Amino acid sequence: MPRNGRNPRTSRCAAPAGAARREDQAFLTGILTSAEDFAQARPWRLADAPDYDSYLLDTAVLLAEAQRAFGAVQARMFHPGDFADFCLLHRLDPAEQTSRDRYLVNPALQTQLLTYQGEELVGDFIPRLVRARESGLTLCHADLLLDGGLLGLEERQQSAVRQAYQRGAEIFRRMLVGAGYGVFQFRCSVEAPGGRLEAEARILHWEDGVVRLNDEDLDLVCAVLCAGLARELPGFALLAGSQGGAGACGEYRQVAWAWESAGHDYTPAAADLGEVGARPGFSLGTVC
Repeated sequence: MPRNGRNPRTSRCAAPAGAARREDQAFLTGILTSAEDFAQARPWRLADAPDYDSYLLDTAVLLAEAQRAFGAVQARMFHPGDFADFCLLHRLDPAEQTSRDRYLVNPALQTQLLTYQGEELVGDFIPRLVRARESGLTLCHADLLLDGGLLGLEERQQSAVRQAYQRGAEIFRRMLVGAGYGVFQFRCSVEAPGGRLEAEARILHWEDGVVRLNDEDLDLVCAVLCAGLARELPGFALLAGSQGGAGACGEYRQVAWAWESAGHDYTPAAADLGEVGARPGFSLGTVC
């Protein structure tokens, strides 16, 4: 289905036999991510499925058909509360397909889109959709703090926001390089007007130097660090997990490092994590 893809109730996108794959078109759909959301959306007739499990099966078929028919398949969380607010704001009937289409392609929500690449729905893609919505709201908040300078970085090659973004990315890189290989969880936060900005990422750092993390998590981490540095807001960062691997004879060591910022650079800090205390982070200036 084209860019304004419809939901499983109203459409199927399997290409007819012999039809050419539409490489130049993207398929876009919204996915209800819980049984509670499914029940809340029932009055709008979003799907023919009698229950949430059946809805998930229909959605899996829809996405598989879309992959065969289109060059790109994208989805975002269909949040009933957000959709109801959107319809109220724009005076739309939530039971109308055109209202759902407008909600899905709303430019303000494009940061919530994820590309579907055949992942398992329940255990992988749906949790990422939920995080993508939360991350998208955080990105919009950060962009507002930066007067729209964050989401338009590609057109602002020499802006102060771009410089802050690059500084934030470099700070994050040095934290990961200094930690060495292992499996880590990274969290950072910035105390901002309008509420705290937060980001989180799970990181696999292999012994050959390759770092694995979701692109959307990387974007959010850099955006939060950027907002703090650009606006000179206090921030905090924590990197914790298991350090080590096969090269260390399978030995793993539990580690936790913390840094803080008064709005400029990140320096070692102490943090109380309850039963596990974080050590002051290593100096980032000593990491290449």
